[in-house]
Amino acid sequence: MPLRRSIFAPEMWYEKLARPLFFHLEPEAAHYAAMDLLAAAWRVPGGRGTLKGLFSAEPAPALAVNAFGLKFPHPVGLAAGFDKDARWVDPLAALGFSFIEIGTVTPKAQPGSPKPRLFRLPEDQALINRMGFNNQGAAAAAEKLRRKKSNVIIGGNIGKNKDTPNDRAEEDYRAAFRVLHPVVDYFVVNVSSPNTPGLRELQNREPLTALLNTLHQDNRDWPFTRPILLKIAPDLSEHQLDDIAALIAETRTDGLVCTNTTISRDGLRSSQETLTACGAGGLSGEPLRIRANEIIRYLRRKTGPALPIIGVGGIRHAGHVREKLAAGANLVQVYTGFIYEGPGMVSNIVRELSRNKT
Repeated sequence: MPLRRSIFAPEMWYEKLARPLFFHLEPEAAHYAAMDLLAAAWRVPGGRGTLKGLFSAEPAPALAVNAFGLKFPHPVGLAAGFDKDARWVDPLAALGFSFIEIGTVTPKAQPGSPKPRLFRLPEDQALINRMGFNNQGAAAAAEKLRRKKSNVIIGGNIGKNKDTPNDRAEEDYRAAFRVLHPVVDYFVVNVSSPNTPGLRELQNREPLTALLNTLHQDNRDWPFTRPILLKIAPDLSEHQLDDIAALIAETRTDGLVCTNTTISRDGLRSSQETLTACGAGGLSGEPLRIRANEIIRYLRRKTGPALPIIGVGGIRHAGHVREKLAAGANLVQVYTGFIYEGPGMVSNIVRELSRNKT
């Protein structure tokens, strides 16, 4: 369970004041407003230290995680989708994230799906999005990362442009890989978003094996290699998960991210009228938590103890992190829970995990 919070704690101000104000705005507008406000606070004299003092906790040494050749100070990172273009890496790092995954980044800039494309389901502590890989392109993201000041670990989540047919998807992944290779610490191959038409077909064994083998070959052409991970959907069958486990071993891919958003709407508290108004898209947050845990547990059994797994889905407090770790994850990522819980979320989780490790 989460730590008991003082009424003077920063997260209480978020819950009682900031979040209600932001939730009066359209979700995508609120996202940019909140992040621009955080970035402005980070830029003012003394702002960096103030943010770290308010929202960052020193993790216990026992929380450090070694995975795919990198050392993480604690297991909690930020999932892809939150900072698609690496616009806010430094301010977000000041909130205490162990690592930040940017993207999904495509080779060319693209506007994404028509707005509105992001929807809140407060009754379910969830979001529905059909953003459609809106981003400024790989070159723009790389330039921002060259200017970052923090030493936070950066993941590069890469995908294909919407107008690129699947038989040429490999070219897009390779192009984004080449541009981001010098400025990220690891890669995540995203073939599991439900919001790019046909993308999930690339999860089939033959095209996915070819794609991963090609990226590993490109990786070996550099004087230094980057870990390559695969992000999978929560809607895969047991047979498909078996295929994933087999091809991970066959291609010697460095890890898994479990999971992306789901197209399922099962068990939601939100009304059918609300869901119809939201329309299509990927569901994230609390309703995904149990399914993500099940997939992590299944793939841990199938892949053995050595393969690093990043667990994603429904995390709001330290108890949820422990669930993912107990299921077999080495690291975790947050997104939807961060929106609902606010900027003190990571420090609260780290403090509670540290308390049990000292």
